[in-house]
Amino acid sequence: MSELPVEIVMIEDDGGHARLIEKNIRRAGVNNPITPFSNGTDAVTYLFGGDGSGLTSKGKPLLVLLDLNLPDMTGVEILGRIKSNEHLKRVPVVVLTTTDDAVEIQRCYDLGCNVYITKPVNYDNFANAIRQLGLFFSVIQVPSPD
Repeated sequence: MSELPVEIVMIEDDGGHARLIEKNIRRAGVNNPITPFSNGTDAVTYLFGGDGSGLTSKGKPLLVLLDLNLPDMTGVEILGRIKSNEHLKRVPVVVLTTTDDAVEIQRCYDLGCNVYITKPVNYDNFANAIRQLGLFFSVIQVPSPD
């Protein structure tokens, strides 16, 4: 059985930030595929499929990097949808955003985000965090689709 690499779904509307994030992920030695989205609508369609059920992502090894400040919807909305969907709720979500409001941070953790990182970040630390997540994925068994 061949194992699929973990796909990083990056939802970031700022092209400069997206390039910096990808560059630092690569610099950390993480070569996983990155699928970028610059708005929430396209990302939600990708993750949940045309019918919105999330079945399209069932069993796929995914990691979501999520900005909260998107042009068309909030990252909090997307996080809530991911964590309340039976097919996506186990997908790790790393929130990477400029918002450092304690209430917003707590809300994201309450909804189920795995890591909350405030921009501007120390990109060495960020890249190291991404590398640690990559190592985490290399040792865990992703549940097989039912």
